[in-house]
Amino acid sequence: MSTAEFGSLTLLLLVVLTFAHLLGHLFIKLRQPRVVGEILAGVVLGPSILGHFFPHLAARIFTSNNSPGAGDHHAVVLGFLYNLGLLLLMFASGAETKGLFNPQDTREVAWLGAIGTGLPFVLALLLAPLLPVHRLMGAAGQITPLVLVVSIAMAVTSIPVISKILHDLRILHTRFARLILGVAVMEDVVLWAVLAVATALVKSGSIPHAEIVGHVCATLAYFTLGLLIAPGMLKRFNRARVNVLVTNAPIAYVMAVLLAYAALAALLHVSLVFAAFLAGLAVVKDERLNDAVRTISRISFAIFTPVYFSVVGYKLDFSKSFSFAMLALFLGLGCAVKLLAAGAGAKLAGFTSPDAINLAMALNARGGPGIVLASVAFEANIINASFYTTLVLFAVLTSQIAGAWLDFVLRRGWPLLSAEQVLDAPAAPEEPIAA
Repeated sequence: MSTAEFGSLTLLLLVVLTFAHLLGHLFIKLRQPRVVGEILAGVVLGPSILGHFFPHLAARIFTSNNSPGAGDHHAVVLGFLYNLGLLLLMFASGAETKGLFNPQDTREVAWLGAIGTGLPFVLALLLAPLLPVHRLMGAAGQITPLVLVVSIAMAVTSIPVISKILHDLRILHTRFARLILGVAVMEDVVLWAVLAVATALVKSGSIPHAEIVGHVCATLAYFTLGLLIAPGMLKRFNRARVNVLVTNAPIAYVMAVLLAYAALAALLHVSLVFAAFLAGLAVVKDERLNDAVRTISRISFAIFTPVYFSVVGYKLDFSKSFSFAMLALFLGLGCAVKLLAAGAGAKLAGFTSPDAINLAMALNARGGPGIVLASVAFEANIINASFYTTLVLFAVLTSQIAGAWLDFVLRRGWPLLSAEQVLDAPAAPEEPIAA
């Protein structure tokens, strides 16, 4: 990379970071989730607004007139920062979550997952024949993968976005957050396996059973290792004399643990989102690493996480075909089904009605996974451009609704769970809370 290319890259990062923080701050003032403002910053800078109305200015920022190849370098660097931001976000979320799948939460997580996720998925499968699927279908022209994508969109909950919302509200350390993340992690393992089936159907016309079963088994084995076995092994290794990094360079050591978790997940083709989350759960069990984790989290939420969400927004192109009627129908139907199902699951788990509403509203956030689902399905020609835009907006709007509701409840001084102490949490904490 030449000096000119690096100079244009610094301009790009300056613009992205500045817009992300400004719009994030503005949304906080409007009592809306900061993360939605950060995503909107990417939308403003992307092809939907700046690239559409001021293409020359957009080209000047995101490429370099003096260096024709700089655009490729910028894409590579932004891609790296995007993935690193996602890893650090999930790592910090894991570190701030007081455990996951605690024995006392088993019953509640099971009901919330089975009813709150399973029911919307099944209902979407059953109602699919009544939907105008021809208006949603992509060039592949296959109904079964399309129905699976619609069912996933109805059922999925965003781990990255809801984690960021819970962090901004300073409630990641609560049982409420632990329940939400436990359900989200459990359901994502199943739903991403279903997405793999859908894409496999489009490519080959049949389901490669061995490949799907192998992928699910590898994911479950990784979860068992990362959640139950690795934390204890890591804690013992932290106290070993040969481990000089843990005392002399704790920040470097914590980053090494995160990268090791991610590298192993990549070898097993397991989602790096889960890997980073489990790494955070593991390192925080050693109190000597709390300062290092806190430092990494502060840097992450100041730099890398805003870049991640800005790039998410930048990738959206709303200049594609768009149907307001399709969005209104899918948003209304999707929210109604998910809220009712999650609320029913919460009631069956023994929660009060206010608790059930809060849990359902949080689980309704589709966020990042919803956007990834839309992108994968569109690239595989399962859905058309109009439904792609609908799914993206559906993911963003449900995330905004969830964040706004939780912020409203906390500002009123109401507890998110009746068994927990009433929280008075500001919308923008000064620093993350280490578990």
